[in-house]
Amino acid sequence: RSEQRALIEGPHVLAAALASGHKPLAILATEEGAAEPEIAGLIAKRGLRPLLLSQGVFRHVVDAESPPGVAAEIAIPSVPKRAAARVVFLEGVQDPSNVGAIVRSAAAFAVEMVVLDRSCADPWSPKALRAGMGGQFSVSIAQVDGLSTVLESFQGRLICAVPRGGQALAKADLKAPLGWVFGSEGHGLSEETLSAVPLRVSIPMKVATESLNVAAAAAICLYESFGKSS
Repeated sequence: RSEQRALIEGPHVLAAALASGHKPLAILATEEGAAEPEIAGLIAKRGLRPLLLSQGVFRHVVDAESPPGVAAEIAIPSVPKRAAARVVFLEGVQDPSNVGAIVRSAAAFAVEMVVLDRSCADPWSPKALRAGMGGQFSVSIAQVDGLSTVLESFQGRLICAVPRGGQALAKADLKAPLGWVFGSEGHGLSEETLSAVPLRVSIPMKVATESLNVAAAAAICLYESFGKSS
């Protein structure tokens, strides 16, 4: 974080970074990885010159248990100052896989920005990047100390998902500008954040079901609002 750098792993995420205009600071690969058709094609097409490492050294550099054969160091993109009409706010989502999955859904359903508080997992960590599958390069990502100020300044309607007692998702007014607020599965949203969000919705579920995984709930909500965005 102090250097504003991230390590991305695998040809799919690397291709997504390159397609969005990000120029890697360094490309690392194993000889075996560089010979794989997908990676070799990407390297040749983009004119990349990877630093070849042994399998042992490469395993020490990357995070994945099964190294994908290619990795790159990138500069974390800066956050544009323009206002966004479709935003996802995350509070206390500590599982990096959930953070990455939410970013991936946000990118798929035309969200412009994801804002996370400091208690969330790092969206640029290797696990979050793998779960995001390139989504981090399609949406703006900002991390803030707390959500209260950004929620107060958001120029649109705020809405959050609760397991029970909210308005039926299908009946809610979900036209932009809209800010979705999601919290952790264990603790949900803080009372301070809940008091700042006037509209609460619930996803209809079988009675015996306690709740959905936060990433699954976010995907359903964002899909529903994407269909009603115009």
